[in-house]
Amino acid sequence: MLQDIRDNSQGVIAKIIIGLIVAVFALFGVESIIGGFVQSPPVAEVNGEEITQIQLDQSTQNLLNSIGGGLEGIDQGLLESIALNQLIEETMLRQHALDSSMAISSARIDRNILETPNFQIDGVFNSDLAIRTMAAQGLNVPLYRQSLAQSMLLSQVASAFSSSNFITESELDKIAQLTAQSRDFRYVSVTLGTRTLGTAISDEEIAEYYENSPDEFPEEETVVAQYVMLDKDVISQELDVDESELRAQYDAERSEFEGSSEKRASHILFEVGGDLSEDQALELASTVQLRIADGEDFAALALEFSSDVVSAEDGGDIGYTDGSAFPPEIEEALEVLTLDEISDPVVTEFGVHLVKLTEDAENIFASFEEARDRIERALKSSEVELIYAERLQDLSNLAFETGDLQTISEELELAIMLSDAIPRSGGSNVFSNQNVMAAAFSDEVLVDGNNSDVIELNDTQSVVVRVSAFNEAAVSPLEEVQPEIAVILRTQMEREAVQEIGEQLATAAEAGEGLEQLLIDNELEWIEETEVDRNAFTVNRQILNEAFALPRPENGPERASLTLDNGTFALLELTQVTEGTIDSIPEGERDGLVVSVAADLGNSEFQAYMNTLRENSDIQANLEDPAL
Repeated sequence: MLQDIRDNSQGVIAKIIIGLIVAVFALFGVESIIGGFVQSPPVAEVNGEEITQIQLDQSTQNLLNSIGGGLEGIDQGLLESIALNQLIEETMLRQHALDSSMAISSARIDRNILETPNFQIDGVFNSDLAIRTMAAQGLNVPLYRQSLAQSMLLSQVASAFSSSNFITESELDKIAQLTAQSRDFRYVSVTLGTRTLGTAISDEEIAEYYENSPDEFPEEETVVAQYVMLDKDVISQELDVDESELRAQYDAERSEFEGSSEKRASHILFEVGGDLSEDQALELASTVQLRIADGEDFAALALEFSSDVVSAEDGGDIGYTDGSAFPPEIEEALEVLTLDEISDPVVTEFGVHLVKLTEDAENIFASFEEARDRIERALKSSEVELIYAERLQDLSNLAFETGDLQTISEELELAIMLSDAIPRSGGSNVFSNQNVMAAAFSDEVLVDGNNSDVIELNDTQSVVVRVSAFNEAAVSPLEEVQPEIAVILRTQMEREAVQEIGEQLATAAEAGEGLEQLLIDNELEWIEETEVDRNAFTVNRQILNEAFALPRPENGPERASLTLDNGTFALLELTQVTEGTIDSIPEGERDGLVVSVAADLGNSEFQAYMNTLRENSDIQANLEDPAL
């Protein structure tokens, strides 16, 4: 059959048909062909205008980009609902703006483009840079102008609300009366302490609590795992370098050093890109810098953190410079460093660096004893890499082919190590690696009893894991949690005792007798607070909120009692309320208050406007979202 097709495709008509298909693909693209047959239904319609799945996908991605990292646990459906709501609101705003004959002039769009910093070099607009930047966003100039015009139009509608609000003097006075108000009050706090230490907790009470609350003492499911590790450091120890080679290399380096006026440097590189932003790289560099200051070895940290894998194998060494070999930022850092000093984080086009000056022409070349280990690592490096790569391939093959780790151990001379019981959340060392834990609890390894695939822990170590035992989730034994239960019961007793005393205080205060004697008997006293404002940080926030929630005292103090989150009982008496005045607010804060209140009013009015638009719009959404 294949031969028939091949023979028939040689005819003139067949060639013409094939040529037409190629032309269509070339002119319109594969998407236009497929799109003609398969078209996704719209995800929503706003007053008859469709919102497509492509628009929703782009909006969702923009939302993700604006929020940043750390979103692994967020539901994708929630993100899509938020993004769709934004699209619907943008569509309603644009439709209303166009119906109201609002528009953005071409001159204003041009001015905005010219003033965009991302399109400028040294503060001057650069057309080539602008076009490249637009292209990186998947836009050409007309599409960018269209997108910008729509964005500016929506912004114009929103600013009509946020920029048009004002506050009268009387309104400002009323706001100042509340915001600058101060209050005088006093309170007694009954704290948890040692009120019930004389009351013993019996074993029967502990056992009863344990029986009634098994969910409070879960014991995670765990695995006990065997594993073998391939390690470059172990391979390096297997290799021997002749002393004469070390001496020859040392002499060559010393001769080169003495014949030049160069500096030698090491670095730890935190490469920016992918999942690591420049700010994150700077923060990570600062953390590593602190670890070095605390005494950790620069070379070890280079091996652990540096993105420059080649130099990391040599303690971070990047060689010599005559002042021009490295990026200018590193050269500037080296100029002010003393021997063995480490720089602050340095930013270059390659990322963020910690730089160490290891040799200086003005200093004496390191002795052979000092340089020996470094030279030996350097001479072994290439052979270690070769052996490691070969054994890594063998390890991968054996992990797949064998039904246990014994064969791997014998073939590659790797020790079989056994872990403690490790929960799904992970353990220490090898089992702090989430890829290892994912493999250990995978069906292939846990259920089917296979070896895991090779898991690369870092650039120097790889492991294969096998589960030898599985312990199902259970309730922790009583003897293990008995001290914990005793603490829980003691805390409950303390809370009950505090609550009982508090109720006695509240009753006596209400009755107007016996309160002072209760205070003496329980070694309590009033805490006086005067002219306290609502933002004071010297008073517990819950007590402060309660003090400002009480009505103005008319015939004697206003009282309240409350139990704080930490179990403390508080009896509160409000004695005086002093209204704030606009003059009592510093001028700078007063201006900020006006701006803040105007912005709040603008946001409220804009939200009301959006609600009205939504009520008067015909919106049909296909996503299951109650908000729509």
